[in-house]
Parts: sequence; C-alpha cells; structure tokens
Amino acid sequence: MVNFNGSLVEAKNAQVSLNNRAFNYGDAVFETLRILNGKIFFWEDHYFRLMASMRILRMEIPMNFTMEYLEEEILKTYKSVDPLQNSFRAKLIVWRESGGRYTPDSNEIGYSIGVESLTEQSYILNNNPCEIELFKDYYVPANLLSTLKSTNRLVNILGGIFASENGYQNCLLLNEHKQVVEALNGNIFIISDSVIKTPPLADGCLNGVLRKQLLSILKKLPAYQVKEEFISPFELQKADELFITNVISGIIPVTKYRKKEYGNVVAAELLPLLNLRAIAS
Repeated sequence: MVNFNGSLVEAKNAQVSLNNRAFNYGDAVFETLRILNGKIFFWEDHYFRLMASMRILRMEIPMNFTMEYLEEEILKTYKSVDPLQNSFRAKLIVWRESGGRYTPDSNEIGYSIGVESLTEQSYILNNNPCEIELFKDYYVPANLLSTLKSTNRLVNILGGIFASENGYQNCLLLNEHKQVVEALNGNIFIISDSVIKTPPLADGCLNGVLRKQLLSILKKLPAYQVKEEFISPFELQKADELFITNVISGIIPVTKYRKKEYGNVVAAELLPLLNLRAIAS
C-alpha cells in the first residue's frame, strides 16, 4: 500500500500526473525514515528538516502538516503493508502541485508515503568490502540547496553508475572547490589519531539527520576532538578510518581507498551508542 495525500491505495494503482512537478522539474523534497516497532527513529529531526526544506523552496505548508499528523500518516502506511514485520524503511515525498513551467502557478503541495520491510531491527556493523573512489566528472555546488534532500540527485546517480562500472562500492563527491563533500548515500567522517572530521554544511554536504546525531554523541566523548572542517582529498590516504552515515544503514565503514586500507575501531565503538540513541529518540 502507498499513502497518497492521506489515502491508502494499492501500489500498482498509485499514479501521479505527467504534469507532476517532481517528475518534470525535480520540484520536491523527501525524507527517508527508519521505523522499528512503530517508532520512527529521530522523527523530530526529520520533521523539522522537512519543514525547513519546504520553507527554503517556498512551498506552502498545510495547516494540518503537524509533526503528529505526519507521524500518524507514516505509521498508518506501514501498518497496512505487512503486520508480521516490525522493521521498515519509509520514504515521504513532498512535491509542489502541478501548474506552470519553471515558475509554478501555485505553491500548494501533494505528498506520498511508501514503505518497505528491513531485515535488521537495529544498526549493525557491516563488514562487507566498501572500496571507494572520488567522482570527479561533476561537482556538488557549495550552497544551501545542496544541503536539502531534494529529488534532484543527478550527481549522485552518475556517481553511482561510475562506481558500478568500475567495481567500487561507493564514491565520494566533491564541490567546485575540490573539497570532499559526502558519499553517494550519506555523510562522510574521517578519523586521524583522535581527531574526527566531517565537512561543514557550508561546503554543500547534506544536512543529514544521522550526521547531526553522531556529532552530538562524539562531542560528549572526551577521547575525541570533533571538527566540522573542509576535507581535502589528500587527507583521505592519511586517515586511520573513514565511515559513511545515513539513517537506514547507520554507520558504513570504508575499507579501502586506492592503496589505503582502513580499520573500523571507532565505528564499532560508536555503533552501540547510536543504537541506544535511536531507541530513545
């Protein structure tokens, strides 16, 4: 089942107009959510990021789009899919309604919610190989729009094709200043000795929900010095550890970049703290 503007419909019957602005212009934002036993991980952060994104894009926020209303609609959707499952991935997409071309006729919105089951109930440390490379064909602009989860993800798509064609499990994206911004599917953290760095939002990285949570956790651990600073590609081969974060997978350790191989000591230390925070959120 799919939730389409508040109504549950069979996925095969869920249709949008060919004039839909998300389809025509990428005029939409989305949130990818993880649900366990009826609880949405970090829901408050997701909700306020969605509201901020809609305001930045000048979308009209309906009066009923409260945190409680959307939570209820998300949970209604997942309960209609598979009552025997308790771990889900949900995607909430909000688009500007049809009308106009580049300049919209209206700022009113429509939305959909889709869900799929997950096998793991909590975040686990994935020990699968994760070899990465820099994707340098196109750049992520270092501006506010790049921090939003919009449906315009062409750089990520082309980076994914590049990774697939060349045998990599992921790629790192750069901005126009040749600074490391993020991975194809999440934020990036690098560890050198006791210093942990992640790019600042000003460099164009996604304003990730899990990024925010990990920064909060790390700032309470006296063993580490946390910095939100630009990352040069030259730092990657000097680092002791790299990992990628997103709200579905949690922490994804990078195992290799070119001739450099990495461990996952810090990732393993952070994972149980992240699980505790997810349950408590």
